[in-house]
Amino acid sequence: MPWRAPWMSFPVVSVSVDGSGFPQTPPDKMDGRDTMSTPHDSVEALARMLALQQAAFRSAGAVDAATRRRRIQTAIDLLVKYHKPLVEAMDADFGGRPKGYSLMNDVLGSLTSLKYARDHFEAWMPSDARTPFPPYDQFGAEAWVMYQPKGTVGIIGTWNAPLFTLFSPLASALGAGNRAILKPSEVVAQTASVVADAVKDMFDPLEVGVVTGGPDMGEAFSAQAFDHLVFTGSTAVGKAVMRNAARNLVPVTLELGGKSPTVVARSADLATAAYRIAVAKATNAGQLCVNPDVVYVAREQLEDFVTALKRSFAELFPEVSGNPDMVAVINARHLERVESYVSEAAAAGARVECAPAETARDAGERRRPLRIVIDPPSDTLIMREEIFGPAVVVSTYAEIDEVIADINTRARPLALYYFGEDPAEQQRVLEHTLSGGVCINEVMFHAGMEDAPFGGIGDSGMGHYHGREGFIEFSHLRTVFKAPAYDPRREWGLLPPYTDQFLAMMESQVTP
Repeated sequence: MPWRAPWMSFPVVSVSVDGSGFPQTPPDKMDGRDTMSTPHDSVEALARMLALQQAAFRSAGAVDAATRRRRIQTAIDLLVKYHKPLVEAMDADFGGRPKGYSLMNDVLGSLTSLKYARDHFEAWMPSDARTPFPPYDQFGAEAWVMYQPKGTVGIIGTWNAPLFTLFSPLASALGAGNRAILKPSEVVAQTASVVADAVKDMFDPLEVGVVTGGPDMGEAFSAQAFDHLVFTGSTAVGKAVMRNAARNLVPVTLELGGKSPTVVARSADLATAAYRIAVAKATNAGQLCVNPDVVYVAREQLEDFVTALKRSFAELFPEVSGNPDMVAVINARHLERVESYVSEAAAAGARVECAPAETARDAGERRRPLRIVIDPPSDTLIMREEIFGPAVVVSTYAEIDEVIADINTRARPLALYYFGEDPAEQQRVLEHTLSGGVCINEVMFHAGMEDAPFGGIGDSGMGHYHGREGFIEFSHLRTVFKAPAYDPRREWGLLPPYTDQFLAMMESQVTP
């Protein structure tokens, strides 16, 4: 997504309040539809919505299970009610995206997250008892950790999975008892418009609101004093978001992608590995943050692997131009970026294979065959930048430690994939690399695990959503200590005036 210069700042615009800092109408008496009935496409409207949500949060106090369940169910009902116009909009925005795929990836993917949160959050809500330190544990002290909602969570979605990157983190945020404001990507403008209409129809904006707009709104959004901020997108923009959030000390969850490496070991079934990698590259035209970017293949197995990869991809898409089953590259700018990576690598001496074979296409066609770029030089863009499109690098190796070393010279990726049947080698790869998540003998499936955290590390992001870890991500873990009636410190000589006996007592505690 294009972004304004990161040093640009936007003020948090205030709303009319009384001396308490609350809006003049008590938030629990307001209907957000009355107070915010105009389109939310300005910085002032965003700031007003945020201020009103935060005031309503403070006024309401504890968020009970029934309220959380109602909010999650409203999001579920929204997707059910609006699923047809949403998939129509995604098809139009992409210039060709199968409706069944949009249903599977974005609508059903989001519903799965929301339903899992709905059905499990209540078990995560109770406070955890903790053991007080001695000697107070012997005198009746109590301690526990509360899981409290933070307030309002801002969620900036991205274009490649325009519903999932909004509603999947929303599931965790609502389960934790928060309110939220969504910012759909302007790259998919028609989808963003339907999302905005749907949210305004289904939600009181004091609970879940939406703003739309381009890079200016994105910049302003990340500059607001949210209680937590979620961003999905590129590493470069993620850094700008984090800088903006830091001005208000807003905690962030960043899902940033990266060049996810795929290790095809000598012990792997090449046909299976090639097929599953081909399926992944066929998915959303490779425009997914967990898509395999660089595939490492043993040198002597290169030709067999490339042949199997080409065959598997061509079986999925015998033709490219006009194929309704194939997702188009989102726009001309992104297509030119991917094409330039491939062209530069070819000019630098890399071998490029195509699956299926390149044929004539209509002007303006943004569907492309899979380009397999073999052993490009390390300084080419395709080896340094995330591809995010219908191309893949295949790099050859002699020993697995070469692969581990190469992976570790790169920024830590959102995902790592290993194909093979050697347990010792598998463990070596797992223990000597770091990534957001891992799949063994498959790719991308870990992102669908609702009972496990999804997120990155380093340049691929920070924080998680999904599962109990997502609930914790959007909760404030608040330690509470309840003192006993009896306090032994005075009679034990632990308070001033200090004596030599006190010093001796302290010295006696210094033990290995």
